[in-house]
Amino acid sequence: MNLGRLDLNLVVALRALLEERNVTRAGQRVGLSQPAMSAALARLRRHFDDDLLARVGGHYELTALGQVLLDRASTAYDLLERLFASQADFEPARESREFKLVASDYAVAVFGTELARVVHEEAPGIRLRFAQTPTSVVDATDALLSTTDGLFMPHGVISGFPATDLYQDRWVFLVADDHPSVGDRLTREDLARLPWVTYQRTYDAPAVRQLGMLGIEPRVEVSVDSFQIMPLLVDGTRRIALIQARLARLLAPLAAVRVVEPPYEAVPLSEALWWHPVHTHDAAHIWLRETAARVGRRMTEERPRHHRRPPAAGPNSYETPES
Repeated sequence: MNLGRLDLNLVVALRALLEERNVTRAGQRVGLSQPAMSAALARLRRHFDDDLLARVGGHYELTALGQVLLDRASTAYDLLERLFASQADFEPARESREFKLVASDYAVAVFGTELARVVHEEAPGIRLRFAQTPTSVVDATDALLSTTDGLFMPHGVISGFPATDLYQDRWVFLVADDHPSVGDRLTREDLARLPWVTYQRTYDAPAVRQLGMLGIEPRVEVSVDSFQIMPLLVDGTRRIALIQARLARLLAPLAAVRVVEPPYEAVPLSEALWWHPVHTHDAAHIWLRETAARVGRRMTEERPRHHRRPPAAGPNSYETPES
């Protein structure tokens, strides 16, 4: 394939056509007339030797190849957009730009809020857009990083891409205040017999993979894609949940649950910002990474932030042992 002989504007047209599945709407989306978009579709059909859009009744549907190209066209568009948005110089106080960052709700709550405060103060024209970490992150890391500005993910889950360290956290367990069979401690036998609430792919975390080495297989009763919902699913039940200590402190007022230390030496969580090598020398991205690292250092040096909680805190208060 000789890319020099291709018109990269066709990537823009291809994405719009496949997503809109309508020539007129696709043209309006990218600012082309209906005849110009029809001509672009004709060129794309000749290139791929496929109709891409096939008329079915009064509307168009994607062909099999069109379905394959749907995600690829979007990925290619995002990558090209980021490539040509690269800058040699970057003045944060004057710039207007959006950074798309992929993160779990845990990372947004614990770190993203702090990063957003600093960006608000130092670069008011910069926008941060946080997107939920997909379940496919481990299997399609390259594709994900190529279309975003960064991924917040602990070490030990993905590898092979540049990263900057941010901060550390540790794992604790949540149990209901009135749990009928768990006192001040959990045992390894408790981990095997009690039902669990888990985050979508918690088993990717080294602290969970340790359980297999100990011969423990969690009995998952509920799985969710939000760490912040987990305390509510533990409250008033026999379930247990593995959660980050920093987040446990933030969620203290939400549920009648308490924190219990793991009955094994859980590997600490080392959060990092990962990016695609295409961003490495971009001035704007360098500023983003340096700012994130600075926020991470500040979090490490300062005492963790505590949210105000109701006054009726009894002996089973929802606080970490170090609070």
